[in-house]
Amino acid sequence: YKPQGPSDRVPTDPVSMAVALADKLDMLVGFWAIDEKPTGSKDPYALRRAALGVVRILVENGIGLALTPTFGSAYEWANYLDKNAVTTLEGKAEQIYRSDLLAFFHDRLKVYLRDQGARHDLIDAVITPRSDDLLQIVRRVQALGSFLDTEDGRNLLAGTKRAANILAAEEKKKTTIAENVEPALFREDAEKSLFAAVNQAEKEAGQAIHNEDFSGAMLALSALREPVDSFFERVLVNDEDQA
Repeated sequence: YKPQGPSDRVPTDPVSMAVALADKLDMLVGFWAIDEKPTGSKDPYALRRAALGVVRILVENGIGLALTPTFGSAYEWANYLDKNAVTTLEGKAEQIYRSDLLAFFHDRLKVYLRDQGARHDLIDAVITPRSDDLLQIVRRVQALGSFLDTEDGRNLLAGTKRAANILAAEEKKKTTIAENVEPALFREDAEKSLFAAVNQAEKEAGQAIHNEDFSGAMLALSALREPVDSFFERVLVNDEDQA
């Protein structure tokens, strides 16, 4: 049953972890199946505590686990044990498991990370509706936070914000923004250098993310700092020439 509270030690023995995870996930999936979820401050079945227990077991033991298929396995097992079990799913299991229950875990993870001192904006930047590996989310938040604490990270963030503001302003003007880049239209060396740097960074960062090397992905992005700065210094972005 551990951890029962936020201050309890999490189990570390493989068998203990497996039993604790199975118990908590089975309970959560079961209550979601009958549409009994916490509302506001009311949580009579301590489902938030159970979800936080899952978060802590996985994160503090360094366990990567895809929750979405695990939810499905728990529901299928419940059906196997009791084929007459009454639920409110009616064929909507995928929607429930992938959105509602997963979002519930995201909320618990956010609370956990904020208590650990993580910035809320970094957490929101990393989590997507389909993110179901909690340990991977935590490691991405850590890598992003470490990167933004560096000079390269801060400068690249400033350049990214500048680009986003320019695009937002043009969208308000109803300006048509091309979806694809046309290298043949480049005139300045800074344009060509940035285009090449983005392609290289995308390749290296993508490979690093595939290998779950999130610090390596941030390192690949740090190479964009100089070409981004050079681009904004030497290229007139809002040029009247549509090309």
